[in-house]
Amino acid sequence: METHEEKLARVLRDRVEIVPYDPAWPSLFEEERQHLLASLPAGLIVSIEHFGSTSVPSLPSKPVIDMLVEVRDLEEARAHIAPVLEAQGYDYFWRPTHGDDTPPWYAWFIRRDAAGTRTHHIHMIGPGPLFAGHRDRLLFRDYLVIRPDLAAEYAALKQSIASAMTDRVAYTRAKGSFIERVTAEAKRYFEQEQGDDQQQQTTESV
Repeated sequence: METHEEKLARVLRDRVEIVPYDPAWPSLFEEERQHLLASLPAGLIVSIEHFGSTSVPSLPSKPVIDMLVEVRDLEEARAHIAPVLEAQGYDYFWRPTHGDDTPPWYAWFIRRDAAGTRTHHIHMIGPGPLFAGHRDRLLFRDYLVIRPDLAAEYAALKQSIASAMTDRVAYTRAKGSFIERVTAEAKRYFEQEQGDDQQQQTTESV
């Protein structure tokens, strides 16, 4: 039986490939969303979101659909969801959120097609503020959608990095500073937008 270390080494060997945006990606997300809702225990899933580069129109990406699944209770998900998906052939990892061996942990699944090629990454998190970093990825997504200039800058960065390295961990780390900068900008933008909406509602009610 494959050990955790052997499985991790296997998935990290997968090559980093950036391809042009595929209009089929939203449909592939929706198909997987429906599959998860149909095959997993009822009542555990709170929400399922499409995030990452495949969720941003026109943005080149690794051809892997990133999905953020929030569950009611992460320990229940480990006990009742992980075995179901592993039985269907998904790779499963219990991972630290911040890249070291400390909480908060989350469940990560890789789905592959019949040829063994990655098709989906499922990031499964629990409720509460501990997982704010995962939810920030949705702000990053939404901001790139409304800022095509930043999406273009991100595309150029990703293609440059991917051409220089094949290691998945190094590729992810190399994007880190851009993602942090744009996420901080996105938070300021959406907080200001929310404040403006609340002010307008107050004015209209007077």
